[in-house]
Formats: sequence, C-alpha cells, structure tokens
Amino acid sequence: MPGAQTSESMSPGLMKVAERARRDSQAQFNSLAHLIDVSALRRAYHAQKAKAAPGIDGVTKEQYGQDLEANLEDLHTRLRTMRWRHQPLLRQHIPKDDKPGQTRPIGISCLEDKIVQKAITEVLTVVYEPVFRDCSYAYRPGRRPHDALRALDRAAMQQEMQWVLEADIRSFFDQLDRKQLMAFLRERVPDGSITRLVGKCLHVGVLDGEEFTMLEEGTAQGSCLSPLLGNLYLHYVLDAWFENEIKSLLQGSAKLLRFADDFIIGFERREDAERVMKVLGKRLAKYGLTLQPEKTRLVPFMRPSRSQTSGKGPGTFTFLGMTWYWCRSRKGNWVPRCRTRHDRLRRFVRRLHRWCKKHRHEPVADQHAGIVRRVSGHINYYGVNGNGHCVRRVVSEARRMWRYWLNRRSQRSRFTWERYEDLLKSFPLPRPTVKVSIWGQVP
Repeated sequence: MPGAQTSESMSPGLMKVAERARRDSQAQFNSLAHLIDVSALRRAYHAQKAKAAPGIDGVTKEQYGQDLEANLEDLHTRLRTMRWRHQPLLRQHIPKDDKPGQTRPIGISCLEDKIVQKAITEVLTVVYEPVFRDCSYAYRPGRRPHDALRALDRAAMQQEMQWVLEADIRSFFDQLDRKQLMAFLRERVPDGSITRLVGKCLHVGVLDGEEFTMLEEGTAQGSCLSPLLGNLYLHYVLDAWFENEIKSLLQGSAKLLRFADDFIIGFERREDAERVMKVLGKRLAKYGLTLQPEKTRLVPFMRPSRSQTSGKGPGTFTFLGMTWYWCRSRKGNWVPRCRTRHDRLRRFVRRLHRWCKKHRHEPVADQHAGIVRRVSGHINYYGVNGNGHCVRRVVSEARRMWRYWLNRRSQRSRFTWERYEDLLKSFPLPRPTVKVSIWGQVP
C-alpha cells in the first residue's frame, strides 16, 4: 500500500494539483502529463523493489540504475514524443494454497514500464484521493485493512449492521470493462496524454511461455496501476452509487465497507437489505461485473438479547480474512468479535510446513530468521483484539513444526523437548500478542 504523500515528496506542480483536487471535487484536469517529468520518473524508480522479478527484457533495478540518469532522460523523451510503448507482460502462475492444483496468473511488467505505471499512479492518486469515499480502504495513502475492521466493529456496536450483505465479485480485475473505465477516467481527467498512457498500460499482450495473447478485458494483476484503476472503477460503479442514490431511499441506516473488490454492506433493517440485494447484481452487471451466487448471502447479525445467557449470535460472516460473530465479553456484555478465518489459518500452517521441509538442511540461524519473518507477518495482521486463541495456535504449530523438521535432518542428531527448549532460548519464536487494537472502546 502506498505511503501518504507529503509536501516534501511532491513536486511544486503536483502540490498545486493536490490543492485544487481537495478544494473542488467537481474539477476537471486537462493538463497533467507535464507532471510526469524526470523527477517523477526518478521517484518511481526508487519506489521499485530491488529484488522484484524482471519482465520479458530481463532488466533488473540494479542494471537499470547503472546509468540511471541517461535511462530516465531517454524514457522521458519517448514519453513526451509519444514513442513509448508498453512491452508485453511476462505471465507467471502462482499456486493457490486453498485450491490444490489451481494457479493464479499474474503479469510481470518490465522495469521501465513499472516506472511509468508508478509515475501515472502518483499523479492520479493526487487527483482522485479527495473524491474517493470513506467506505473505500484499499490501496489508499494512510489506510490499512485494520481501519476497515475498526470501522466494522464500531458499526456493529452501534447496531448499524443488524443485517449484513456479504458479496463477492467474480474475477473483478479480469472482467473490468476497459471502455467504461476510460469513460470514468475522462470525467475528471480529460487530459488526452494521460488517458493515452493509461490506455497503453491496459492494452498490452501477455507472453505465457512461447504463447502470446492479447487480452481484451480487465487489468493485469501485478501492475502497480491496477489497484488504483480498480478503485476508480468501483468508486463510480458501487461507492458513489450507494452513497448518492441508494442510502436516501432506505428506511434505516446502512454502511458500505470495501477493500478493493472485497466488500460488505451492513443494514439496520432487513427490508432495506433485501431491496439492495435485489438490485446490486443488476447494477454490477450493467458494468460487466457479476456476483458469485454461492458467496453472496444475507446474514442476520443483530446483537443477541440480554436474556440470552449462552451461545453465540444468530449468524457469522467473513471480511478481510476474519470471521465475525457475537460473544460475551468478560463483563458479560454482548460484543462483536473476529477470529482468523479457518481456511486462512490452515493455509498459513501448510505454507509454513512446506517452507520448513524445504529449508530443513540450512543453518539453524537461517531457518529461525525465515520462520520468525513469516510468523511475525501473520501476527502483525491477525494479532487483533479477541483473536488471541488463533494467534496462539499459529505460534504453537510453528514451535511443534520446527522441532519436527529439525529431527528429520539426521538420525544422529535428535532434538528432545529438553534440548529443543534450550535451542529456543537462543532462537526464540515470536510471542502471540495483540499488535493492533480494532476496538473503539474495550467493553
């Protein structure tokens, strides 16, 4: 997720555009291409990951940087004279842990194309950030998934989510209508030079082995520009439509929470939820998107009555890898809580198991560093209030798993639990702890 733009990281021209965008939500920007200068390209270059996989030309960041200024000057000249062309994407297939035998295709751009994408993203972020709605949390400066979880917890406590519409868009980035996307873009950015650059980033071929194909719909997953374009598309298709047209027709309160193409809508009244559920699919279909029927459902999520002394609430739903439910707090109050989704927890444990098996013959210090890095990353996301039992299970599994694979290295060097405990004193595993508070007020 990109970091927040500051005045120190912006050019004077970009600061003026940002100020106008904040001041006038209806403003149109007819002259933005000049902001993609050598300085912007240099910032985009330094934002690239040093160890990122190269595209079809095989050029790495280190190689490109050996003659950086000359390369950026040449790239800027080609952009200015409209001679720059986006090279085909290199297709790679990433295995899906939750679906054995299936893969997720991603497209890898050449480094120079990533630089252009990043520079375009910088400009468009400044233009669109002030008009994007508060309900949108993904790929925006200063926003994280935990902010969406925190907003969900607050809405549930305030009983704005007595009914939850859990929805899933089928293959959003693959089905996105490019013509409609460009029409949305031109509403605020009529600048032909910018729209032409965006079009070149969209209309690219894909090289999969020796097979070359041209995709007619969607955006490439793996492009740094795709998340912003996805937010732009759903801003018009979903966010603005719901906030401007739908909420005023409802009898009770309602709240939309969206993270990229993952979203839920909470309602105070069931009849409002059923009305929106009927029209939501038609609204998305108008713009080439479809809901997955088996993953779209209406869930009761009202606070249990005070007289209910045991059990849980009437229903559960999932959002951002968390399963939400009602339970009793230590003070005896009914409160919303979340836990790691079961399949996400199992997926992480399987990944860690495969990693320990693959690296079992490496030095203990290297194994320890790899395990700590993975377990800490998991805790940093899932270590929220009320989810301690799931985090403790992950640490316990990691502890047991590492000993198992250390013992598989050699029959002559066995790790008893006593010896293993001594090892953990020198190479401790992360502690299961709460990293992020998502409660507005601890009950």
